[in-house]
Amino acid sequence: MTKTPPQRLLALAQLSNSVGDGAYYTTSALYFTQVVGLAPARVGLGLTIGWAAGSLAGLPLGRLADRRGPRGTAVLLALATGAAVASFTLVRGFVPFVLVACAYAAAQSGLAAARQALLAGLVPAGERTGLLARLQSTLNAGLAVGAGLGGLALHAGTRAAYLAVFAVDAASFLVCALLLLALPRVASVRARPRGGLGALRDRPYAVVALLNTVLLLRLPLLSLVLPLWITERTGAPAWLVSALFVLNTAAVTVFQVRVARGVTGLAGATHVLRRAGWVMCAACAVFALSAGTSARVAAGVLVVGAMLQAAAEMGQSAGSWQLSFDLAPAGRVGEYQGLFGTGVTVARTLGPLLLTALLVEWGPPGWLLLAGLTLTASYAMGPAARRAAAGRKGDAGREGDTGREGDTGREGDTGEPHTARSAPVGGPSPT
Repeated sequence: MTKTPPQRLLALAQLSNSVGDGAYYTTSALYFTQVVGLAPARVGLGLTIGWAAGSLAGLPLGRLADRRGPRGTAVLLALATGAAVASFTLVRGFVPFVLVACAYAAAQSGLAAARQALLAGLVPAGERTGLLARLQSTLNAGLAVGAGLGGLALHAGTRAAYLAVFAVDAASFLVCALLLLALPRVASVRARPRGGLGALRDRPYAVVALLNTVLLLRLPLLSLVLPLWITERTGAPAWLVSALFVLNTAAVTVFQVRVARGVTGLAGATHVLRRAGWVMCAACAVFALSAGTSARVAAGVLVVGAMLQAAAEMGQSAGSWQLSFDLAPAGRVGEYQGLFGTGVTVARTLGPLLLTALLVEWGPPGWLLLAGLTLTASYAMGPAARRAAAGRKGDAGREGDTGREGDTGREGDTGEPHTARSAPVGGPSPT
C-alpha cells in the first residue's frame, strides 16, 4: 500500500484546521458579545492579552519542538488548541475568557513553530518555499469554506448554531493532530545551552524578524481597517467589504504558488521583498485616493488597491518564508521559527490600534506614511539578511572546528542520520 507523501499530509492538516478557523473567525466576536454577554471592548482587550501571551510563547514552544521532536510537539499543541476552542463554550465571564484566550493563542503560536520545524525536517530545502506557497493557498481555500459555514451559523443566529461552529473548529484540530501523527518522525536535537533568551541572542536574525513584523502590519487591513475606511471615508457601499475579502482570498489561493515559484536563495528572497514593497506603496496610494469620492469611483479605486495589496502580500510572504528558513541554524529551526512567528502575533496585537489611528483617523497622509514605512522595511531586509547570513557562516565554521553536539536520526531514533536539514544560506513556510 502506497504511503501518503508528507507534503500531502501537511496540506490536509492545513486544510482541516483552516476550515475550522474560518468558521470560528466569522462567528466568534458575535458569540462572545451576544451569547456570552461580554462587552465588545472587553472582547477586544481579552484577545489582545491573549495574542500578547501567544507572542511570548512561540519561541519556548519552538525550542521544545527542537528538543523533544517536532512531530510529537505539533500533535500535542494541535490537541491543546482544540481543547482551548472547546473551552470557549464554557466561558461565562471576562477572567475565564482571558485565560482561555491566552491558552488558545499560545497553543496556536507554538503549533505554527512546531509545524515549520516538522516541515524543515521532512522536505528538502529547495522545495520548502514552494510547499509553503501551496499550504498558503490551501489555508485561504479552507478559510473561505469555513467562512461559509460560519455564515450559516450567523444566519441562524442561535446559541446552538454558534456552539456547533466551536465544535467544528475543535474537531478540525483533532483531525489535524491525527494527520500530523501519520507523518514520519523527525530528529530531535540536544543543542548546547544558550541561555534563557535563546534565539533572541542572535541579533542579526532578530532584526530580520523585526523588519518582517513591520511588513506584517498589513494583516488587519482587510478584517478591520478597510471596513472602517470604506464606511467612514468613502462613498462605497458597505457590501464591498465582503467583495474585497473574497477577492483577496481568491487571488492568494490561485496565484500564491506562482509568485513563490521563482523565489530561491537569499538574493531572490530580498529581491521579491523589495518588489513587494513598491507594490504595497502603490496599493497605499490608491487606497488614499478613494477618500471622499463617489460610490462608483470609490468602488473601482478600492478594487484596484485590493488587487495591488494582494500581490504585495503574496510577494512578502514568499520572501519572508525563504529568509526564515535560510537564516535559521540546523537543529534549531523550531526555536527560530517561534521567534520569526512572533511577528504575526505582534501585528495582530498592535496592528489594529496603530493602523486605525494612522489610516482611519488621519486619512490619506496616514496611507502615505504606511507606504514609506513598508518600503523602508523592504529595502532594509537586504543588508539585514546578508549580515545574518554572514554570521551563520561564521558559526558553521566554528562548529566545524569544535564538533557539533546533537542527536542524529529521526525523532526517537539513534541510528542513521536524517539527511533533510535546514537550508544552507543562499539556498531556497504557513501555518
